Parts: sequence; C-alpha cells; structure tokens
Amino acid sequence: MTTTIRNITIIAHVDHGKTTLIDNLMKQSGSFRENEIVDERLMDSGELEKERGITILAKPASINWKDSRINIIDTPGHRDFAAEVERVLSMADGALLLIDSAEGVMPQTKFVLAKALKQGLKPIVVINKLDKADQRADEVLNETFDLFVSLDANEEQLDFPVIYASGRSGWASKEIDGSRDNLNPLLDLVIDHVKPAEFDKTKPFAMLSTLLYADSFLGRSLVGRISQGTAKANQQIKAINLDGEKVDEGRLTKIFRYEGTKKVPIEVGEAGDIVVIAGLEKANVADTICDTEVDIPIQATPIDPPTMSIKITVNSSPLAGTEGKKLTSTQIRERLVQEAQNNVGISFSENENKDSFEISGRGELMLEILLTQMRREGFEMTVCPPRVLFQKNENGEKLEPIEEITMDLDEEFSSKVIDSMNKRKGKLIDLKDTGKNKKRLIFHAPTRGLMGYTSRFLTLTKGTGVINRIFHSYGKFEGDMEGRRNGALISMEQGKAVAFAIYNLQARGEMFVTHNDPVYSGMIVGLSPKPGDMIINVMKGKKLTNMRTQGTDENVVLTPVRKMSIAEQLSMLNSDEALEITPNSCRLRKAVLDPHERKKLSKLSEAS
Repeated sequence: MTTTIRNITIIAHVDHGKTTLIDNLMKQSGSFRENEIVDERLMDSGELEKERGITILAKPASINWKDSRINIIDTPGHRDFAAEVERVLSMADGALLLIDSAEGVMPQTKFVLAKALKQGLKPIVVINKLDKADQRADEVLNETFDLFVSLDANEEQLDFPVIYASGRSGWASKEIDGSRDNLNPLLDLVIDHVKPAEFDKTKPFAMLSTLLYADSFLGRSLVGRISQGTAKANQQIKAINLDGEKVDEGRLTKIFRYEGTKKVPIEVGEAGDIVVIAGLEKANVADTICDTEVDIPIQATPIDPPTMSIKITVNSSPLAGTEGKKLTSTQIRERLVQEAQNNVGISFSENENKDSFEISGRGELMLEILLTQMRREGFEMTVCPPRVLFQKNENGEKLEPIEEITMDLDEEFSSKVIDSMNKRKGKLIDLKDTGKNKKRLIFHAPTRGLMGYTSRFLTLTKGTGVINRIFHSYGKFEGDMEGRRNGALISMEQGKAVAFAIYNLQARGEMFVTHNDPVYSGMIVGLSPKPGDMIINVMKGKKLTNMRTQGTDENVVLTPVRKMSIAEQLSMLNSDEALEITPNSCRLRKAVLDPHERKKLSKLSEAS
C-alpha cells in the first residue's frame, strides 16, 4: 500500500471545468496506458451527463503521485444536485475550489464553498480557463477573497493558496504568466497543502456510507471513507442508522478501491481510504457500516430539505400502453422507492391506496432528470403540476422558498428582464456593470414564479443571456401570483390530427401537434392567445368534390411545432391539467378528460 492517502473533492459552479481538469490530471499522472483509448469527460459516465455536459452524480477516482495516493471526488456543479456535494464533503480532507477566470464567482461557487468551510476544509483556489481571451484573473482573485470573508472563513482558511490553470490545455502555474508545461505544480500543491487525516487503525472497522450504486453483479455497492480500523474481505459486518439501531447484518463479500476510474478488488482496506464494499442488502446512505462490536454511529451531515414536489400516477389516457412497457403503479412505485434510497436529495411519499406517489426534490432540473431517466427505462406515467413546499415560522406565518438569481446579459435586454422578474415578484438586489455593454443582475424571487423561466429568459435575451439560480432561504409568502394567461385548445375526439384542420386552426393560437399525431378527447393540442379554454376539432378533413379549379388546392404549410423540455411543459400546467409522459411522447392534457365532468367540477368549485 502507498504511504499516505489524501482525499480531495473538486467543487465549482456548473461548467467551470471540473471534469475536464480531472481528465488531464489522470492522463498526466500515468493512470492510463499509452495506447489506451480514453473518452472525453471520463467522469461523466451517465448517458444524460454526456448529453447535457453536466455532472449529476458524485464519483470518486484515484491517482498515484510520488509516494501518495490522491483520491479525487468529482461533484455536481448544479444547485439541484447539492445533496450529492453535501455528502461527499464528509469524505474529503481538502478541496479544490475551481473558478472560471472570466465568469468569476457564481452562485454555486458561493453555495459549495460555504458547505466546505463549515466542514473545516481549507480549499486550494484554482483559477481555471486562463487561456480565455476575456480572462480577468486578478479581479476574480479579489472577488474570491471577498467571498471567503463574507462566508466567515477563519484565518487559516483565508490564507488559501492560489494556482492558475487551464484544465483543457493541461497546465497549471503558481503565477499568471508562469511556465505552462503540465499539471505537476497543482499535484505538488495538493501534497503540500492537504494534510492526510489521522485515523486509528487499531479500533474496530467503521465507515460512513456516503454513496450508493446498484451493481448487476455485486448487488448493493456502498462507497465511503474508512474512519477507523481496517476492513477485511469475508469479515462479519453490520449497518446501524443515525440513532444506533441495527438495520442490516452480513458478510463483507467484496472490497474495492479506485485505481484511476476503475474499481480494483483488494483484500484489506485501511483507515482513511475511500472504498466500495458489497455484502449488505438493506444498508443505505448515511448508515454506519461497521464491525459487529461497534454501537456508536458516525454522525452524517444533515441534508437541506426539498423545496418542490410533483405527484406521479399511472398513465390514464386512452393511448396508455401503446409506447411504454412499464405501466403499472407497482412498477412506478418500486422505481421511485429505489430512487429515494439512492438519492438523499429526494423524498418519497404515497397515498393510502398506493396508486399516487409524491416525489420531493431540490428543484426543477432534479425532478426533470428523474422523469427523463424513467422515460428511457420504458415507463409511462401522468405527472401533476409541480407545487412548492411551504413552511411556517414560530408565529404561524406562511413561508415559501426564495431563490437568488444571477443573470449575465447585454445591456439592451436588461429593462425587459427586470420587467419580467417584477411580474414574478422578484426583487432586484444588485446591478453591476461587467464591461463591454454587459450587465449582471442579481434578484431574489419566489420559486413559484420561476418554474420554466429559463426558456422565457433566453427568449428575452435572444439566446445570449446566462442565468443561474440557487436556493437562498425561506422567506415571507409573497401572495397570489398570476398563472398562465393563455387558454388551452383542447381536442374534442380521439384519432389522428389532419394537416388541413391544423392549417385552418393555426390563426387561433400556437399548435402543439402536427399532421398524423395521435390525439384524444381532453388532450391539449395548442394554446390560445386569449384566456379561456376552447374545444376544437383537429381531425376535420377537407370536403372532396370532383371540381378542380385553379386556387382551390392551396398548398397547406404548417408552422413547425415548438420542441419543449419536460420542465417547460410542467411549468405551463394549470391546476386542472397534467402531463402524460411516455418513452416517445410528452402530451399536455386536462386532468379530467370528459368535457361534461369538467363542467360539473368547475360549477362545484365556483359554488364552494
């Protein structure tokens, strides 16, 4: 075994270059053979991670440098997956805080740094992307120092080392204009600055389960840092929860440690090392995996509560079962329970009949990723409009989640954006001039008004703006907020949409269906520019005659249908609507499909 182990985590705002930097660190430290073919953004192993270019799950890797092994944990940069960051920090002895040399300190930088400082970590500041033409490294360093001060960092934490780097080009230097050869200065700085934690190897084995993976060969795989003692293959172990109650018992069938990104089987795991163990069926994240003698659990960091929830039921539309393979409430329930076990940022509840399930999470993206993964696994389901989770203070006043929104945009769009945020009860906190006719706006606004706002913001800024949101706090309830103004265009019967009918209805509003798309009674096929729902017939064909004159057969040209993400579609829903999700389609619909039933319900609600 190597003489010393150092566990570090890389924390940064989304898209500041964490994963690319890890790629080059591993290549330069000899983790791969010379002829080995290596993917780009190696740590983003999930299908959705590669597609979207974001890290969703925290993942460890390991590199050997000089006489030490450095375990590196890549963490998500998006605020919705912050629960992953909070857990992972408990495994680390040190942190690399990565900051873009042009964008500077961003909301997620602030969030993850606050968590790291609270854990007592002493971060190394890496000012990344120094090869950018608009880099402003000196200003960014001053912003970073101000951020440390504002987060009440102690004197040791304020005395942070700084290194300048380009993760993509694969170099690091202690000076802005220093030599740009390789990443060795960064690895040397980690060895010098991050002191290995001291653990007692004589005590019985104990480790806190921090990550959980489902493995088709090994079963449940738990990842964590060994806090005391040594773990040996085939020894008897148990799992205890935070209250010290035993939740599982078994034999430690396999122990792995990371070499590069690969899991390598070992016979003995030492205190301080990050290992993967198999052999327990019920143990979960935040449980202490330990020797049978141990009775005191290792304390875990409490996770911030969820702020948003959605209700999921079986697909009840007439087209149910035509596209997906997993349709029953039992299958949906099992999948959601499994997600809640693997992802501590999500909580699960159900009704008495076990046919309606509520999933709560930290934000839109987290819930959208879950629904997208389920779609790809062959599930069909109906999703109700997302709702915000309220709280009450000591005086019984209603509180709602407030977010901090940071926007970078061209000056010409600022008045439109400020106006749109005012309608969403947003308060302008700060307005900075960032040069080259660009502004940075910082708002505090209720989460309720921000569902699906990203697409609206991109429309207002003609695709040039950058928006970042992060949970700020629970604040005073801001009162009722205006919902969707547009009425729904609802299909009157079941069948397939006809181009001739759609062509004549285009003037009535925006259509969501095109020629030959399946429709059914109660399905929302478009939006009207005016308030009030309208039932329309999108299957009306052209009357055929034997007369042919010039001009009677006009060329039918349909406006292309707007492609919307699941988050956008959910944000459009009114309280009496739902979203049908299948592997191939997402259809907006009324919660009650029968028009007569809808009338009865609306009369009852008016009367009450």
